[in-house]
Amino acid sequence: MNPLEFIAYTPKSNCGSCGHPTCLAFAVAVTKGGAPATDCPYVDPAALPPEFRQGKADGNLQAVERGQDERDMALVAHLKSKIRDLDFQQLSRRLGARWSPDRPDILQFIYLGRQVEIGRNHLEVDGGQLVDPRDQILVYNYVAFGGGQAPEGTWVGMESLPNSISKIRTLATYCEQRLAECFSGRGGRLTELCLCVGGVQGPADQSADVGMILPVLPYVPLYLLFWDEEPEDGFEAKIKILFDHQVMDFLDLESLVFAAERMADRLMELDRA
Repeated sequence: MNPLEFIAYTPKSNCGSCGHPTCLAFAVAVTKGGAPATDCPYVDPAALPPEFRQGKADGNLQAVERGQDERDMALVAHLKSKIRDLDFQQLSRRLGARWSPDRPDILQFIYLGRQVEIGRNHLEVDGGQLVDPRDQILVYNYVAFGGGQAPEGTWVGMESLPNSISKIRTLATYCEQRLAECFSGRGGRLTELCLCVGGVQGPADQSADVGMILPVLPYVPLYLLFWDEEPEDGFEAKIKILFDHQVMDFLDLESLVFAAERMADRLMELDRA
């Protein structure tokens, strides 16, 4: 079951009683992250599919999570092996990273407003360990791809990237819709938080209420366009994410979607803080 299907079991009131900012965010946490469906006091356990009822599938869920963790860590190990023999000095120019002859086996760059230091055998963020293996995969993948030309500011939607049909809805579910619901009626707050992670104003000729370019990684900026709700006209808040047209020189489609998801996570974490 995907989040848009599960949300039918919630009150759709965005009350926050479950600990998440919106019902959609809760649905994502349940269907993707394994959060208990009963964290929402308004969900009727009897109406839920068997796999989401409390105590029915805990063992299976834990086994699935362990299996996914093992696959993620295997991929991290593979990506580490791919970067060990790369020329970090040359890479730094193609990735927008910093390199120093005093530390020739280290690259430094910013990931969602945080300082990354990556070596041939270690990875730190803000001086500490980067715990989530999915973040490790994204950062190592960025380096392993080898980079390319700096972004040119020619923006395209996910639908314009090759072989992206299956990813368009994923991007909408895990990034665009979550952010639109979270910041509906709060465009000023969204702008403030984008600035906190190094965002800059987009071109002046766009029509959105908020247009911010966020450097998820140095050469992987995402252009966030936000149109706020207009209740009197029946329009809900909407967000569209655009990518530089050369973005696939730096990441594959799966990683691009995850980069957008982590951007959404980061903005919502800062909002709660």
